[in-house]
Amino acid sequence: MADSTSLNTITINGQTYTAADYAAQQTQKAKDGSTLDKDAFLQLLVTQMRYQDPLDPQDNAQYVAQLAQFSALEQMTNVADTATAISKLVNNIDTSVLVGQLSGMIGKDIQWTTEVTEKDASGKSVTSKQTYEGVVTGVSVTDGAPSIIANVNGKSMQVSVGDITRVGKVAEAQG
Repeated sequence: MADSTSLNTITINGQTYTAADYAAQQTQKAKDGSTLDKDAFLQLLVTQMRYQDPLDPQDNAQYVAQLAQFSALEQMTNVADTATAISKLVNNIDTSVLVGQLSGMIGKDIQWTTEVTEKDASGKSVTSKQTYEGVVTGVSVTDGAPSIIANVNGKSMQVSVGDITRVGKVAEAQG
């Protein structure tokens, strides 16, 4: 079963980060200058103005047009950033709601089916479907995908939500 510190981690492409380390990494990527932003555009414009030929200056209309393009670009960037933030918020809400719903399954019996690949006597890989039954002991979120942790005969297994085929015990036959 995962401990409480695993709730403050982010796993991306198999690499797990603490929330603070991931945020610091994203901030560093933004500061490393690998992308052009509005500051780079303004520096280009100022450099262009500084080194223009004083005897044949550029038309002011060109500068106004460039500034208008810059303003439009900045607004589009702001809209894109806002849309990205809203998308992340919606995804987090969806995940939170699902985790809340899944946490209601803790302590309940479940059944799930998953594909298992094994080698036969000749060494050839054979894929078959295996059905398991266990008791839900926790909920996990890995790469943004919620799953549950189930105990099967003392062994913890991570189960994809889509693999679950039954929640609860099958009613015993009455005789």
